[in-house]
Parts: sequence; structure tokens; C-alpha cells
Amino acid sequence: MSQPGSLLPGLPRLPRLLGALLLVAAGGITGAGAAVGESAPAARPLGQIIPVPASVQPKGPPYALSAQTRIRVDKGSREGRAVGDYLAGLLRPATGYSLPVTDGGGTADAIRLRLDDGASSLGDEGYRLDSSRRSVTLTAHKPAGLFRAVQTLRQLLPAAIEKDTRQPGPWLIAGGVITDTPRYAHRGAMLDVSRHFFTVGQVKRYIDQLALYKVNKLHLHLSDDQGWRIVIDSWPRLASYGGSTQVGGGPGGYYTKDQYREILRHAAARHMEVIPEIDMPGHTNAALASYAELNCDGVAPPLYTGTDVGFSSLCVPKEVTYDFIDDVIREVAALTPGRYLHIGGDEAHSTSHQDYVAFMERAQKTVATYGKTVVGWHQLTTAVPVEGAVVQWWGRDKTSAAEKERVAAAARNGARLILSPADRSYLDMKYNKDTPLGLDWAGYVEVRRSYDWDPETLLPGAPPSAIAGVEAPLWSETISTDDHIGFMAFPRLPGIAELGWSPASAHDWEAYRERLAAQGPRLEAMGIDFYRSPQVDWPQSQSSP
Repeated sequence: MSQPGSLLPGLPRLPRLLGALLLVAAGGITGAGAAVGESAPAARPLGQIIPVPASVQPKGPPYALSAQTRIRVDKGSREGRAVGDYLAGLLRPATGYSLPVTDGGGTADAIRLRLDDGASSLGDEGYRLDSSRRSVTLTAHKPAGLFRAVQTLRQLLPAAIEKDTRQPGPWLIAGGVITDTPRYAHRGAMLDVSRHFFTVGQVKRYIDQLALYKVNKLHLHLSDDQGWRIVIDSWPRLASYGGSTQVGGGPGGYYTKDQYREILRHAAARHMEVIPEIDMPGHTNAALASYAELNCDGVAPPLYTGTDVGFSSLCVPKEVTYDFIDDVIREVAALTPGRYLHIGGDEAHSTSHQDYVAFMERAQKTVATYGKTVVGWHQLTTAVPVEGAVVQWWGRDKTSAAEKERVAAAARNGARLILSPADRSYLDMKYNKDTPLGLDWAGYVEVRRSYDWDPETLLPGAPPSAIAGVEAPLWSETISTDDHIGFMAFPRLPGIAELGWSPASAHDWEAYRERLAAQGPRLEAMGIDFYRSPQVDWPQSQSSP
């Protein structure tokens, strides 16, 4: 893990020219700001978004967002009001419009947000978007679905909507209907804050970027050899001493409990669940350096700022080790409202197999004691995963058949799978030999490779019903700034998000690369200095790679 102009697939296919003519005909209005005799800017094609929706039916003229537009929510709906306020906050800076959020009646000249008890077929995150000349209506069964619908509406608007200063418009939303539900319930991204520490503000910024692509899980890697990043009241030196440095030296850092809660609140407002990870029994040098009694010889090692792995281990025979993990899991579980707690379990090369099995048996029971579902890297299957455990696969194409079969067997026996193949979804892998950041132990991972795989066929013998979803980890051995995050995550992250959301029948590299190219101006407007992959025909206004 941390080692040294086509139409959308699944939609009716029309000749490119005919499709373009239909879009022009559907426009039917002169865009705001267009002079008489000038051709009006066309609305963005209804399905030209990432992830690609399950069903797209273009129809009729576009809706034009204007100074008269209102955002209407259900009367008395606190959840709907929160999504409406979020939408208004997104749209106001670039449009300059007031966009009042109201629960008053009427549908004309409005973006309406509806929570419909009768729309149970949409599930927890599905939605329907109806756009016409008079209004746009977003309908969902649950608030998370409304929030996902807002991300679709956002991408249907011009890329300039992402800017924080007033832009000229026009702000057209193509006419028609989108009906959309996710393929998998788990669509995650992991951020390693242990190798290099990232502030609350930096984590919140990444959450906002992830939300655009309907990511719904943020996995925070909070402890490792190089740093411990969360305050544990019963073991205070973990943060104050174990969090005092990072890879390459430097001050490191950690989150107070209030700061961690701030991250949780920001994620929850974007309908994103935070999964904290406390890696054990390996990747524990920061803890061992903080408390001598956690070491078998009673001697604390020095703090570590390198990038080697597999050299540290909690002392499995000592009872104080289990007092330690009980305290840590209890405090982290009490802080975290989500269902999951990740206990790592990878690269425990300094722990004997017998000790590893014994340790994981007790650690998993402790997670259950505090009401959480255990998640572990796939090495957990070398022990005995508890009933209901979630196993996160990070192997590669070249991983041995025996190891793949062991994980597949665990899935057949009831374990759920999160798929994070290192040679496809690890965002810290270099794109090519010239990439200035990242590692290459899993190989080079260009944009097409990160997108062009099917979760259902990745692990032979694993039942598709066992797949919880996909996740894109970003390890931070070489990553230390917002710009680094942006360059390595984008444009690969959107493709992995699409694998998690869109139906398998929609998977088509050529169609995807066209939609990805259209995301370039949006990423720029968001201030993301992304990698301009030569595999994608970015608009000419984009700077060269």
C-alpha cells in the first residue's frame, strides 16, 4: 500500500451532426447577453457530466437561470432547506443573482427541490432532474439524493459557475429529464494525513472537490509510522509527541477533537461519511515512540520521518497493548457518527502470523464493542474477519492468484469488499516516468488505466453482491500541499467516482474521455492545477501539459 461529440453509452446513438442540430433546436431561446443576429450559446448537453447518469432524455428548450430565479424548497423541510441554501451559495458568486431560498408556492422561474416519500425507487441517493423553459425540478427520496442532484445541475451549467467572482453568463440548463441512481453505496476517497499533515481547511477543500463527483465516503488515514494525527485524551503524547513531525521532518500537526468534529460537520453537510483509520498492529512507530510501554522491550524508538514500511509493531503479548487499543477505539468511535472504523492491518511484517491472528481477533471485537463495523486492508483475511467485516483490496494485477483467492473466499463467506487496486486507483502513483510527484512501485497509472476496469471482474471468484464499492486512496509520502493533491487526484479521481456511480453498461473510454475533456475548464475555474493527460483532448484554452 505505502510501498517503496459521441453520445453517451446506453443512450440512443445519433450521428454527431444530427445530435448537434437537435441541441440547437432544443435551445429555442436567445442566450442572455447575446446581441440580435448573434448565435446564442448552446446549453451544455444534458448528459455531459461525470459520473454519467443512468438515464438521460433530452427534450425541449433549456431553462435560463436569471435574476428572477428563486430556489423553492418543501415547506417545513429542514433537510431540503439546507440543500437549497448550499445550492444558492454555489450559484450566487458567479451569477451575481440573489437567488432567494423560499418555501413559498409556485414553480415558474424557479429551481425546485422536492423530497418525495413516494419516490422510494430512487433509494437513498438517487434523484430525478426535470428541466424545461419555465423551471428545473430536482426530486429525491432522501436528502442525500437532493444533494447529488445539485451536483448534476451544477455540472450542467457553464464551467464559469465555479468562479468566485461575477461572470457574464448566460446560465442555461438543457431541457429534458435525468433519472439517476448509484451502482454502489460506497464511493470513497482516502487522504493520508499521517505521512504529511493536512490542516482542517485543506481537508475541507478536498471534501468540496470530491462532492462534485458524488463521492460519499472520506477515509482519513490518521496514524502511521510518521505521525499520529488525532488527540486521544487518555494517551495525550500520541498527538503532542507522536504528531510532532512528518516525512522529511517539519512540524507535523494533529487535530484536536473539536477540529476533527469540524471536519465531520463539513463532510456531513455534503452527505459524506468519514471513516477514520487507526492502523495496527504495524505502521505504529509514532505510537511506539510516544509510549515506551507499548514496545516489547520497554524502550521507545525515535520518531521516524522516512518512508520505509513494515518495521514497526505493537507488542501483541502485552496486556497494556489492549488497554491502549481499547482507549483509542473508544475515543475515536465516540467522536465519529459514521458506521465504520478502519483498523488497517497491512504490512505488519514485524508481527508474526500467530501474533497477527491473535491481535486482530481482539482488535475486531473491540471495534464491535463500541458499536462500529470493522474495516481492514485485505491482509485482514490472513486472520479471521468477523461477521460483517469490510475488507479493502489494494492488490494489483500481478498479485498472486493465491492471495486473490483468499480474499475472494472471504467475500464468499460474507465479507464485504471495497476495491482499491493500487495499480489503478492509487492516486499517489506517477502518471509516467516524468511525473514530478508520486511513487511507482505499483507501476505508472495514466488516466485511461485508472478508469478502464470493472469492479465486478477485478477479483476472480468474488461474488458481485459482495462488492460494497470503490475507493481512491491518496498516500502522502510525496504529497504536502493543496496543489499536490489537485495534480495527483485530478483527473483520475472523477473516473473512479464514475466507476462507483454509473451503470456498468455506460462504461466507454472514448465517450468518457470527451466528457472528461469538458471538465477541464471547470477544474481550472475551481483553482485545481490538474494533470493535462495527453490521453485526453483538452480544450485549446487549456494550458499544455
